[in-house]
Amino acid sequence: MSQSKLITMDEFTIQETRKFPQATGDLSALLRDIGLAGKIINKQVRKAGLVDILGKHGATNVQGEEQMKLDIFANETLINILKNCTECAGIASEENDNHISYEDTFSVNSKYVVLFDPLDGSSNIDVNAPIGTIFAIYRRVSELGKSCTEADFLQPGNRLMAAGYVIYGSSTMMVYATKLGVNGFTLEPSIGEFCLSHPNMKCPENGKIYSINQGNSVKYDDGMLGYLSYCMESNKEDGRPYSQRYIGSMVADMHRTLIKGGIFIYPADKSSPKGKLRLQYECNPMAFIIEAAGGKAVCGTKNILDIMPTELHQRVPIFIGSKNMVNKVMEFVKEKETVG
Repeated sequence: MSQSKLITMDEFTIQETRKFPQATGDLSALLRDIGLAGKIINKQVRKAGLVDILGKHGATNVQGEEQMKLDIFANETLINILKNCTECAGIASEENDNHISYEDTFSVNSKYVVLFDPLDGSSNIDVNAPIGTIFAIYRRVSELGKSCTEADFLQPGNRLMAAGYVIYGSSTMMVYATKLGVNGFTLEPSIGEFCLSHPNMKCPENGKIYSINQGNSVKYDDGMLGYLSYCMESNKEDGRPYSQRYIGSMVADMHRTLIKGGIFIYPADKSSPKGKLRLQYECNPMAFIIEAAGGKAVCGTKNILDIMPTELHQRVPIFIGSKNMVNKVMEFVKEKETVG
């Protein structure tokens, strides 16, 4: 794309806002601020190995998982940037026990709250594999003029106003969804701006790639094992088994799934009977994106976006991606409802 045709993310969101005369521009400004945080995190990711940002931090997060140094940096960057903007009443992070309310005059009158996984796939940092930031934006349900409450963050995904991710890979991209659709923006390093590169993204209805940690298969139930056998069989229309791809970063696996089609699965198993991925920080935002692109996301017996969360760090199983592939795995997986 020639530079004369570049459309920056700011320009794009302004154009989208104009479609709604009643829009205040607050959501667009919030997306811009998240994009700024993504640029700052990207700068540190690109320097990994040259500065003391690699390796373990020496502490654990609320999930009991060992934190990486870049986890802490990404988390603090998002918290501080959203605190200093005027469109966010508070945040909830996968790395923090509880939500954080911003108490200044502008924040208590802000309409939105943000939840995020500051650095998804952080175990990949030291091996230079793709990692990312996931975010979700809700309109608060608490009274304006007062501090936001936990209820603002415990909303089902079908109430999301926007959700997205930033992927730090061979290029840095920010992809976000609203009810108008899904659009992707690639960071143009020479001007330091996210520019529209993937307009109106659609997830293909079918795919040939399944993404799952197959090393955990000894803990899967019969339905899940049946589907894995189906994926490896050669009785598909083209006579070939599906290809198995698993990066270990949900952002990276889902980015490929969104563009090329396929399915990403993190099921419940014997050691994680309620699933492992977090509903509010990972599953809801990704489900919102994939459904806005024409795909599907379920937890087994229920649409992910319809689950009413009961706690900030709730976990759920997830089957997400191309609509027909999700429908197929559900033919194999007839498990009891474990959530909501």
